[in-house]
Amino acid sequence: MRYVLAGLDCAGCAAEIERELKRIDGLENTVVNFTTRTIEIPSDLAATAQTVIDRIHPGLNLVPATDNSWEEMAATNEHHEQRQLFIMAASAVLLVLGWWLGSRSEFLRWSLFIPAYLLVGWPVLRQAGSNLIRGRVFDENFLMTIATLGAVAIGELPEAVAVMLFYAVGEYFQDRAVNRSRRSIAALLAIRPDYANIKQGKLVQQIPPEAVAVGEEIIIKPGERVPLDGIVVTGTSFVDTSALTGEPVPRRLGTKDTILAGMVNGDSLLTVRVTRPYNQSAVARILELVEEAETRKAPAEQFITAFARYYTPAVVAAAVAVAALPPLTLPGADFATWFYRALVLLVISCPCALVISIPLGYFGGIGNASRHGILVKGGNFLAALSKLHTVVFDKTGTLTEGVFAVTEVRAEHGFNDEEVLRYAAYAEAY
Repeated sequence: MRYVLAGLDCAGCAAEIERELKRIDGLENTVVNFTTRTIEIPSDLAATAQTVIDRIHPGLNLVPATDNSWEEMAATNEHHEQRQLFIMAASAVLLVLGWWLGSRSEFLRWSLFIPAYLLVGWPVLRQAGSNLIRGRVFDENFLMTIATLGAVAIGELPEAVAVMLFYAVGEYFQDRAVNRSRRSIAALLAIRPDYANIKQGKLVQQIPPEAVAVGEEIIIKPGERVPLDGIVVTGTSFVDTSALTGEPVPRRLGTKDTILAGMVNGDSLLTVRVTRPYNQSAVARILELVEEAETRKAPAEQFITAFARYYTPAVVAAAVAVAALPPLTLPGADFATWFYRALVLLVISCPCALVISIPLGYFGGIGNASRHGILVKGGNFLAALSKLHTVVFDKTGTLTEGVFAVTEVRAEHGFNDEEVLRYAAYAEAY
């Protein structure tokens, strides 16, 4: 059964949840899809999976997926973006006021900088504390918390606020990029048919495509999207196949021709005998490919996921060495200076950019391609495109608009341009 992981907004969290779930008997093949925030697990193991998720990332809930999951996700994301923007703006205003007025009194300085710090830093502090309680120390939240609290401890309040604010800005743009790609993919999912007109004696009834059995006959009216794969029984019509093939020029279909789900009927009524159930139809397979695209990782993504496990502990060890060794070994080296430098190392070495940017780059590419009607089935295929040196196309209509327009009228034999255009319109009217 498919579930939505409500509240999931971190690619690293998705990878960690997937890794932990695979350790459970019966969930060895679990894949957490960050693109769609979905996960497929047996319904009898949902409670077990939720327990594991609560242990790793409290607040994430498994919710049964519905046909409207993408639309609901888009609305939630938009609200979250607006809230993030408001919090960052408020923190930035307090930071500027702190720089301007903080020199007048120590009380005013702390009363402006600390609220600014907590506004943008509280989610990081809370996650770091939660991870620490569960024994998970080495992640970006821990690094940001140690570095900024250290800055507060040595009186560098503006730097603590600025670091958290810049981090929040980075997270905001990451979320915008991810959500924009999600909206692009959601737009591609609009090819999913909403209903099928099934013939029941002399009556025609609208039912979900999933409820139509193989062998039943359905009616497809002009302008409707084809809900299921089948064979045309009666009728002849031009059909828009661009959602499946990319070809903009309509294709003429008649009796005994194959018609596929996702196509759009043009100008005539068609009766179609269903040959495949909905979950095996052309449109269902395309939607499955779109939703699973993010799970097919490129080699660079696989490497960075493994590398990040060892990177953070190494950075923490290096920061401890920077803070402790020079005061012990170098003449005249004071602890405060080298402790400050260790904090700088923690901030600049934060693995967020490293862990996020590479998967986000592939994800953004898949989403951008979807916005232009191009289906890329995974990051590994996107990576393969970078190695191409020659591309050969054999379909002109795929590369051009395929929308014809009159560019010039040349009238001869006593006719003028307007008459020629009018007679041409009469000729093609039917």
